[in-house]
Amino acid sequence: MGESSKYEMRGVSATKAEVHAAIAGLDKGLFPRAFCKILPDFAAGDPAYCNLMHADTAGTKPSLAYLYWKETGDLSVWEGIAQDALVMNLDDMACVGCVDDIILSSTIGRNKGLIPAEVIRTIIQYTQRFVDEMKQLGVNLHLAGGETADVGDIVRTIDVGYTAFGRLARKDLLVNHIQPGNVIVGLASYGQATYETAYNGGMGSNGLTSARHDVFQHSYAAAYPESFDPALPEAVVYIGGKKLTDTIDINGKAIPIGKLVLSPTRTYLPVIKQLFAELRPHLHGMIHCTGGGQTKVVKFIDNVAIIKDNLLPVPPLFSLIQEEAGTSWQEMYQVFNMGQRLEVYLPPAHAARVVAISQSFGIDAQVIGRVAASDQPQVSIHSPYGQFTYYE
Repeated sequence: MGESSKYEMRGVSATKAEVHAAIAGLDKGLFPRAFCKILPDFAAGDPAYCNLMHADTAGTKPSLAYLYWKETGDLSVWEGIAQDALVMNLDDMACVGCVDDIILSSTIGRNKGLIPAEVIRTIIQYTQRFVDEMKQLGVNLHLAGGETADVGDIVRTIDVGYTAFGRLARKDLLVNHIQPGNVIVGLASYGQATYETAYNGGMGSNGLTSARHDVFQHSYAAAYPESFDPALPEAVVYIGGKKLTDTIDINGKAIPIGKLVLSPTRTYLPVIKQLFAELRPHLHGMIHCTGGGQTKVVKFIDNVAIIKDNLLPVPPLFSLIQEEAGTSWQEMYQVFNMGQRLEVYLPPAHAARVVAISQSFGIDAQVIGRVAASDQPQVSIHSPYGQFTYYE
């Protein structure tokens, strides 16, 4: 079965072409190349300021958390789901310079018959803990409540999302102006940051539909039919060879594969805040490699080629997914972050400082590539598994 066929049969897309086509005619805000939509300062009407509002969810990752929790009773995986949904908002906003005083509101829809109060309590209490931990790191987040709805008619298990609002001075904005001569510093999504409590596999919140169905055994389909769309053909439902509790050895520690895939989406907020404090005039672009993986940047460039020829090593999680799924490496780099989920674009003279700041937080980083002039926007990946080029 071809990879594109599997994706289509599962009702997902690596490129979200239909979504991008649907929004093609919409207003892109004050600065179309900014990583987030920037609006005028409707809150106070000050032309020197701007507003940002961002909404996102943990995607289909809660479905895998549901499986793991049902199999093991481990409620801690729901903490990771709260973090996933939070970070998918916060780190997108951070890429334009919004790194402090962000207001958050949650929207949680659950099937009450399957998701009990203890799961909701875990998610909500962890949200407060995440806010408290970020405050200790100098990042102020503010909870504005939210909505928790019992919507079993339309949600099979649970959907977890957040909306975030920020206001900042326009002079502090980073609007992507990636240009020839820039180098690219990549920050690792795997390992253990100084503000994390365990090894992070680097998964993020993209590609979970592919990962869970391609990695885990078909027995879960019969045991938990509520964990997937009943309209899916059986041939693409849980077709891997692994159990959730099978382990993989990383740095001498046996980690359950289910938990590895469920690694919480790492936030780079503390790192980005320091980058802006020290290097703001020298930053030409910042990309959060979520949907689109290593090709994400192609949507934010004009007449340049992004050449990534010194990537960080692919961590065990993504090698495992590729091995189980048989997915082409070209597709892997387009679906997953492949071990680096944040890119910083700037002149070569300042790259070493970005690396040093990242490493001070326990996050590996290095110059992963460069930017060259081109008649057509493109991203070129030079990897141990081949060279691949992607266009907008």
